[in-house]
Parts: sequence; structure tokens; C-alpha cells
Amino acid sequence: RFNSDFRNRSNVAARIEQVKEDYLDCWDEAGARRILRLFEDTFNHRSFTGRSGTFFAYEGLGSVYWHMVSKLVLAIQETCLKAAAGERFDALSTHYFETLRGLGYEKAPEEYGAFPIDAYSHTPQHAGAQQPGMTGQVKEDILLRWGELGVRVEEGRIQFDLRLLRSDEFIQKTDTYIYRDVSGKERSAELAPGSLAFTYCQTLMRYVAGDESGVAVRWRDGRVETRSELQLTAEESASVFSRDGLIDCIEVFMSINDLFDSSKSAACYA
Repeated sequence: RFNSDFRNRSNVAARIEQVKEDYLDCWDEAGARRILRLFEDTFNHRSFTGRSGTFFAYEGLGSVYWHMVSKLVLAIQETCLKAAAGERFDALSTHYFETLRGLGYEKAPEEYGAFPIDAYSHTPQHAGAQQPGMTGQVKEDILLRWGELGVRVEEGRIQFDLRLLRSDEFIQKTDTYIYRDVSGKERSAELAPGSLAFTYCQTLMRYVAGDESGVAVRWRDGRVETRSELQLTAEESASVFSRDGLIDCIEVFMSINDLFDSSKSAACYA
């Protein structure tokens, strides 16, 4: 479909009538009919081989397809993380948060037309989000979140690239994080203000914002290994990947100055 205004035969016929008024003195009615036949022969709408024999209700042109928006945001993020610090990264990160704002889960239910945290296929112009289900968007959104949390794997080693982690994501008061470890046992971790937690391969990751950067690997046997580099060794990474339960917790310390300034993303949303 080379022109989104021509969604079906009726759209083409209406445009032909508009053109006809301007060229009555030399109008070729047979030629107009040939154009309509050519349009149908080219696009063969009645034999559309998608999910149904013809476009069904809202499944047509003019819709926002949410998995495609997520793919765009992911592409921007990947490009952003490849950029060195400086003007290029600042510009790309601005575009990243601008586009992220366009995803459904960033919208109010009234605007989205559905429960925003659910995955939906698409939204047409005349209605709210349609066709709920585990669409391709779910995969992209999970990858987006890992990118924001900064977890990357290079040559078998887990690394932490925190440039897109927003400073306002850290809790402001003491809290308890409940999770399940590699054995499936429910466990809890106390979190101080200025921290956040999540699990990676069911291993607890605790982020702490402060003045210095570094990593502390807490093994189940009581050992604690620390370093200034924001990465794990190949041995430590393999332990996490295999879910052998030998590592109890990985603490990542970061300078607050290395985090993404939340006021910048807020400005993108304004």
C-alpha cells in the first residue's frame, strides 16, 4: 500500500471523482475503470492472507501497532548505549525517553483505552487498545528494562552500564524486597534509602547510590569479594548463569553523578 490514503477501492474511486471534476473536457471513463481494476489486481484485498480473509474491523491501516513502537524504542536504546558520553549520547537519550513516553504503559487508562500494563496488539484511530495478549511487545519491553538497569553480557562476563538508570528510581525510605532464590525459596532483603533491588537469573542484585562506584560479590560461604570495576569475573558470571546458588547477593555501588538525571527525562515528558 504505497499511499495510506488509499485503503480500499472506495478511497480510490472517491479520489478519481475529485480528479474528474478538474478534467471534464478530457475525461476518459474507461481509463478510470482501468485504474480501479489495476488497484484491485495489485493489492487483491479480498484475498488478503493475513489473520482473516479480509481486514477484520480494527485490523487495518491507520493503527498504532505497539510491538513496532517497542522495537523503535529498543533500537534507539541500543544506539544510545553504543554512543560515547557527550553530545551524541545526550541527544539520543533525550529521544529515547521521548519515544518511551509513547508506549501504552506510560499512558492513563482513559487515554490508552485499556488497562495500560497489559500487552495489547494495536490501537486504531476510532477506539482504544485492541486485541490483548502476549504480543511481541512483551519481549522488547523486557529488553528495554534490562537496558535501563544496565545489565549487559560481554564475552561471558556480566557488566553494569548504568547510563540510562534514572536517579529517581531509588527508594526514598527503608523497604523490604521479597523474591524467590534459585531453589524457589521465598526470601527477603532489607533495602536502605538510596537503593533498589531486582533478581537476575534468580540471584539478588542490590544497587546502592552513593559517592563511589564498585561491586561486592557476597558468596553463600561468607566470602565477600570487592572491586572498583562495574563487572563480574567469568567465574562469578558463570555461577549466576548456572543458578548454582553459590552467590547470595551482588551489590553494585554507583556514584549518583553517573546516573541519568531524572530531571532530563521529566523534561522529555513535559
